Amino acid sequence: MTAPAWIHEQFEPTGSAIGYRIVRKLDEVQSEFQKIEIYETTDWGNLMLIDGAVMLTARDNFLYHEMMAHPALFTHPDPKQVAIIGGGDCGTLREVLRHRGVDRAVQCDIDEQVTRMAEKYFPELCESNGDPRAELLFDDGVAYMRDAAPASLDVVIVDSTDPVGPAEGLFNRAFYESCFRALRDDGILVQQSESPLALLDLIRQMRAEMGKAGFTAFRTLPFPQPCYPTGWWSCTLARKRGGFAFREGDADGKDFETRYYSAGIHRGALTLPPFVAAALDA
Repeated sequence: MTAPAWIHEQFEPTGSAIGYRIVRKLDEVQSEFQKIEIYETTDWGNLMLIDGAVMLTARDNFLYHEMMAHPALFTHPDPKQVAIIGGGDCGTLREVLRHRGVDRAVQCDIDEQVTRMAEKYFPELCESNGDPRAELLFDDGVAYMRDAAPASLDVVIVDSTDPVGPAEGLFNRAFYESCFRALRDDGILVQQSESPLALLDLIRQMRAEMGKAGFTAFRTLPFPQPCYPTGWWSCTLARKRGGFAFREGDADGKDFETRYYSAGIHRGALTLPPFVAAALDA
């Protein structure tokens, strides 16, 4: 018998690796910005890699997309205008548009090829792309936020890759200042914030830069994500004012289905393990 083929990604900062048994390579595109590869796996559905790093699998992406969208949208009192920076696979956009009260959701990703590959190999993530409330832009997210009208947005979701390459400019004070300016007084910024097990220093740095930009309150919510380093990931919410009590009744009675997010999951995520809470409060 022929030995099965595997794809492995090594995470030098965490001294660990993850692997997937694959059936075949489905596609590869070298865009202006990065190399995008699609594989069919034996157990995790289709797999997307960008520059050799795992971005998502068909089996577990719902964990990330639901937690990037619903905690922020159920924390805001009445979100109408949403901007997604990055998110080219369109999964976060799909989750945002499950909220009927949202009037407009703009997704701005620098690389159109990510979306075109998602449409072909992850069509379930792109089912809201034709929603009349959706606007897909392929442009520089840093510039988009810099040019956004003051006090024009309720929620900004930064659905980016790691802070290297095209995403490097999304993790600093200048970018957060543009988000702060574009958000209304009760607005919420949410950004993927890496592993709270292995990358706490990065989360601390993010929150410090957000504070320098003017945000006064922060909350980091952990969640499982098997395809990312350590299998434990997080998103960080920031506000100009107010806390992070959420509309529990609305979350509990939501009129759409989710596979991971619930009011109970949201409540639990607001309570950090002691070692994470101590590190972030230091």
